[in-house]
Amino acid sequence: MSNNGNSKSKLLSLLTGIAGFAFVVVLTFLGLLAITFFIGRVVPIDPVLSVVGDRATQEQYDAARIAMGLDQPLWRQFLTYVTDVARGDFGMSISTNRPVAEDLARVFPATLEMATLGIIIGVVLGVPTGVWAAAKQGTWVDQIIRVFALLGYSVPAFWLGLVGLAVFYAGLGWVAGPGRVDIYYEGLVDPVSGVLLIDVLLIGDTEVFWNALSHLVLPSLILGFFSLAYIARMTRSFMLDQLGQEFITTARVKGVSEWKVIWSHGFKPIRVPLITVIGLSYAALLEGSVMIETVFSWPGIGNYLTHALLNADMNAVLGATLVIGAVFIFINKISDVLYRVLDPRSKS
Repeated sequence: MSNNGNSKSKLLSLLTGIAGFAFVVVLTFLGLLAITFFIGRVVPIDPVLSVVGDRATQEQYDAARIAMGLDQPLWRQFLTYVTDVARGDFGMSISTNRPVAEDLARVFPATLEMATLGIIIGVVLGVPTGVWAAAKQGTWVDQIIRVFALLGYSVPAFWLGLVGLAVFYAGLGWVAGPGRVDIYYEGLVDPVSGVLLIDVLLIGDTEVFWNALSHLVLPSLILGFFSLAYIARMTRSFMLDQLGQEFITTARVKGVSEWKVIWSHGFKPIRVPLITVIGLSYAALLEGSVMIETVFSWPGIGNYLTHALLNADMNAVLGATLVIGAVFIFINKISDVLYRVLDPRSKS
């Protein structure tokens, strides 16, 4: 009887946790919808005029306004907006003349591909760099790493992208230029996942794969540099706090090897806060790749958003903003779940 009671209690606790998680996600997304909706109504751009053009007659203007539902009260417009988004309908893009949802499904995987490689570079290099800086606090190694991290905060992304193209593409010829592939490879690979490297591997075309990788490596390295700087700085800060604890001193007095002191005693406790740092860094790369995508003519969501803003394409702007916001929400919630898995104290 006791075991059944415990099982029911655990099941109830799990269901309550899932329900709470879903409620927070839905509430946060509704807040995001409200923000984007009212931004679309506040900006000094007439969505009707963007559709019909400035040469339309008053009758044509009024008919388009009614067709777009802009004659309805604001609360009814918001309910219609929420309903449409829930169905995956973000409206039509006046720039591409296609549904915004189709455009976003086409461009987002390109940003995901570049940002994912960037965060992998940032984590693989940033975490050990931050640990090394903390272990060598005050030495020349620490100073160099701190200066390197400072550059990641101060150097403009577009400038670094232009310099990278001038040196490694135009000068040394080590990497390919702007775009995802050379022009004579375009259209050879049918999009399956949208991630070009995966789609190329699925058809087994190694020539296109290496060409695509050559185009991807430089923008990903630049994004990885900014991610590396942030992750290394935060890792160093977390590690310095841990290495100053009494249990670290006790381990050293007992003769535990420095390697074990750093990685077993010092690094393990900081894994939990590092998850949040890495999650936020990844979300920032997905959202903040606008300048890099513009410089490298990368057909991702940042480039799409830039062109939409220049063309006053509000449906595309709001759709892209919603996707970016949803990515932030999703990554933050995944970070919360991993936090609970790795830190037993949070389960209570």
